[in-house]
Amino acid sequence: MGLYDAYLAIRHRLHEGSSPEHIALVLTERDLLADGAFDTLTSALRWALEYGATRVTVSVSVLDASVVSTLTRELRRLDTPAPTVVRGPNDVSPPDESADAEDRTSLDDRTSPDAPIRIIVGLGGKAEFATAVRELAIDVDAGRLDPRAIDATDITDRLVFPEEPDLVIKTGAERLSDFAIWQSVYAELYFTDVNWRDFRKRDYLRAVLDFQDRQRRFGR
Repeated sequence: MGLYDAYLAIRHRLHEGSSPEHIALVLTERDLLADGAFDTLTSALRWALEYGATRVTVSVSVLDASVVSTLTRELRRLDTPAPTVVRGPNDVSPPDESADAEDRTSLDDRTSPDAPIRIIVGLGGKAEFATAVRELAIDVDAGRLDPRAIDATDITDRLVFPEEPDLVIKTGAERLSDFAIWQSVYAELYFTDVNWRDFRKRDYLRAVLDFQDRQRRFGR
């Protein structure tokens, strides 16, 4: 660890503000196509757990659907510092009998135990929310749910990863993208001009320190 990184780590540990327990990283397919991008992700996951997070959610926004299977495969090969679940669009509903081996692997992953690291590939917040609403409509139509009794919990229970992040980090100074619309409504957002391939421990610690400096209001 460099001297400046050590200084930031000490500031973090001595800070009176609470550390974020749930970190969300918002990436794009372009971020992960850069040289060294997966190594950066492995390091970022390690930093998050090292500096107080108990859960990390990674959302990979994808414009070209043809790269989803490749990204998912590579992400499942990551040497992560804790148990990891990776989910793509095929994991929203169980694959049919004609699904290929990759889709069946996806189903096995979807039924894995709860994991501290969760990665979503190519499944945006709008699609996730629409799927939850569709499932609600099916339950109402089947008589399993009274529409007058539907509340926020019914939506939350049908999301892919329902937990709400404390801090959302987006690199590259771009728009947030279609990420966890429902879950991140009260999250603290942190944008940095640093591109993902150049993201370092000091950049992560700056994000955490920025979070610790804030007074969270949760929409109030």
